[in-house]
Amino acid sequence: MSYGMRSFLPKSDAMKILLLAVLIMVVFPLSMDIFRLNLVGKYLSYAFVALGLVLCWGYGGILSLGQGVFFGLGGYCMAMFLKLEASTPEATAIQSTPGIPDFMDWNQLTALPWFWEPFHSLSFTVAAIIIVPVIFAFIISVAMFKRRVGGVYFAIITQAIAAILTILIIGQQGYTGGVNGITDLRTLKGWDIRTDEAKYILYFFCCIMLIGCLFVAQYVRKSKLGRLLVAMRDKEDRVRFSGYDVSNFKIFVFCLAAAFSAIGGAMFTLQVGFMSPTFVGIVPSIEMVIFCAVGGRLSIFGAIYGTLVVNWAKTTFSESFPELWLFGLGALFIGVVLAFPQGLAGLYTTWIEPRLSQWFKSLRSARPPMPSTTADSRS
Repeated sequence: MSYGMRSFLPKSDAMKILLLAVLIMVVFPLSMDIFRLNLVGKYLSYAFVALGLVLCWGYGGILSLGQGVFFGLGGYCMAMFLKLEASTPEATAIQSTPGIPDFMDWNQLTALPWFWEPFHSLSFTVAAIIIVPVIFAFIISVAMFKRRVGGVYFAIITQAIAAILTILIIGQQGYTGGVNGITDLRTLKGWDIRTDEAKYILYFFCCIMLIGCLFVAQYVRKSKLGRLLVAMRDKEDRVRFSGYDVSNFKIFVFCLAAAFSAIGGAMFTLQVGFMSPTFVGIVPSIEMVIFCAVGGRLSIFGAIYGTLVVNWAKTTFSESFPELWLFGLGALFIGVVLAFPQGLAGLYTTWIEPRLSQWFKSLRSARPPMPSTTADSRS
């Protein structure tokens, strides 16, 4: 392995990626039925958001309470394509206007809106999943960061944007499906995404996409940009006085986090089969920050494990204690943050990693010495 590759992907991080890949792509599929595995796939779609928050919040110091906006935009772009494919004239023959989504027909629309037309193309949809949220993030970040708006003010503004977009989606029921969202998604280019086989394939595709985003995040974290983000987070004025345009770095990392979130939203729509405004608003956006905080906002691996742990706890508590699960989830979050301020990743680096390294050292020292060869003895 070359020096450049070693600096980008140290042996320890390569082992962490390998262990994560084995866990989500081997252990989970072999140990879970398709229902539980589909739930894990849903959790992993949230992990894209947590991964972006590590770069944006953990390294850049930009706390966004509106990442659900970009998660929802990516999900809605995918849902629009799938809904158009399910709304063929043959499938909607009983409607007063065949060939348009059912919720449009219920709201007395007689033609497909112009902004829905391009989503007949899968290529356009794949591009829009990334481009639309990134453009939206770019507009927000330029308007805020070029005027040096940051800290708690930026967090509140992103929260307000999430609330506004939710109200807009619900209010424009004829164009967006309203509070119910876009539902009854069936096929992708004629391939039924509701079958067990399709759910397995989509789960593995989600895992591959997540690992790909993990590599991108690792590259940014280990690059000069990553070091500048940390310096900007700790001493922003010093970085600015050194001649760097701090706002451009903030804009870039915020847009990158938006792209990660949008990919997660698209994967959520494919695996769950619908998209609604309940995943866009304030509450889901705050939950996504909790995933990152519990896992460790300075660890790209901790963000993924934190997302899995919090959602698993949420599902377990809600099934076992339907009246108390919110209190249990809140107690889990408070307990982890108070006991381990750096999240699960801090617990690993403080307690587990030193003991593992000590154990490996003891194993090496306990090995018997290698016997010398004949050539060595002659020399």
